[in-house]
Amino acid sequence: MGLVALGINHKTASVDTREKVAFLPETLPQSLQEACAATGMPELAILSTCNRTEFYGFIDNPEQLVRWLQDVRKLAPHELGGSLYEFKDAAAVRHLMRVASGLDSMILGEPQIFGQVKTAYQHAQQAGTVGQGLDRVFQQVFAAVKRVRTETAIGANPVSVGFAAVQLARQIFADLGKTTALLVGAGEMIELVGKHLKEQGVAKIIIANRTLARAENLAAELGNARAVLLADLHEVLPQADIVISCTGSALPIIGKGMVESALRKRRRQPMFMVDIAVPRDIEPEVDRLNDVYLYTVDDLEEVIAENRRARQDAATEAENLIIACTARYEADQRVQAATGLVTAYRTQVEALRQEEVAKAAQMLAKGMSAEEVLERVTRNLANKLMHAPTISLKEAAAERDTDKLAWATKLLGIKDQNSGENE
Repeated sequence: MGLVALGINHKTASVDTREKVAFLPETLPQSLQEACAATGMPELAILSTCNRTEFYGFIDNPEQLVRWLQDVRKLAPHELGGSLYEFKDAAAVRHLMRVASGLDSMILGEPQIFGQVKTAYQHAQQAGTVGQGLDRVFQQVFAAVKRVRTETAIGANPVSVGFAAVQLARQIFADLGKTTALLVGAGEMIELVGKHLKEQGVAKIIIANRTLARAENLAAELGNARAVLLADLHEVLPQADIVISCTGSALPIIGKGMVESALRKRRRQPMFMVDIAVPRDIEPEVDRLNDVYLYTVDDLEEVIAENRRARQDAATEAENLIIACTARYEADQRVQAATGLVTAYRTQVEALRQEEVAKAAQMLAKGMSAEEVLERVTRNLANKLMHAPTISLKEAAAERDTDKLAWATKLLGIKDQNSGENE
């Protein structure tokens, strides 16, 4: 059975299709076991995220896995259509390395996917669908990702507006764990920013929104946050070290006067403000105030564009690293394939040795001297070990097979016969 990677992702399938084949974390162990039982696969792991669902395992006929997926999800053949892609053996390993390194992600170099790949491996372990084969694959993948992350700058520069805003905040404040962030709005962008802030250890988060229920839902999701109405913005603004705003308002909702008042109450402690709304939420005049660092979406786009270029350069380095890591996997597989041959050869030589030891014991029992026994035993063992290689060498010489002769010379460790002629 060969290693196969089979799946769909954001490049090949619509959201609707991806939703139909996605697996919830709590259902994965059972799904893995059912898939193995239905297809006869000895090993299988499933990676399922919002952007992809991929199967990694050993199977002779991948179509069996496709049919199982269609059956359990009640899918007609045309629903997957041309969305599926397939990689085999080393190409499958290389694909997984690219996925885990963020090179195949919607956002180039994003780090979250590596954690998702590790989780997929852990689910397969828990389900008992990981054996020596998949274990070797994932260990090689983890080693490759570590090299990509440490030897290239693929994840060093933010390439999303929300993440760029949070990274800029880290440049302003030495310790985000001592800061309070005010998020104005409660849409998708603010939700992402809130998650980034939480991951970076921001102490407190305040969410101001026109609809209190939406702000409360987001606050509950973040855990370290509280919700207020947008009408109370002037009261909470002085508490904020970081302000990130993204609403659908047609007019600015944070004016210069409101910020001046907040700064007085803060005793001129600096405020970092990011306006990622279009039209703007924060009056441009706020940028004139001392102790305020105001960035707009255009400022962030310039940072992001430069970071994208940097990530593209790093991605080229990462691709080269992955090619090298894939080659190492292939070499390891070849060594594994030769293990049986090496074991058989050692068993054969050991049998010959034991045979000669038994003969030596018989000769000694008949009264032969130790010197004579040693001479006969070693001669017999040498002749038996040389018999098959000698026949092969003569055949190669008769056939003028210089490649085989050169290979045999290296394999048998034969020294150059002419090396001592001129000494």
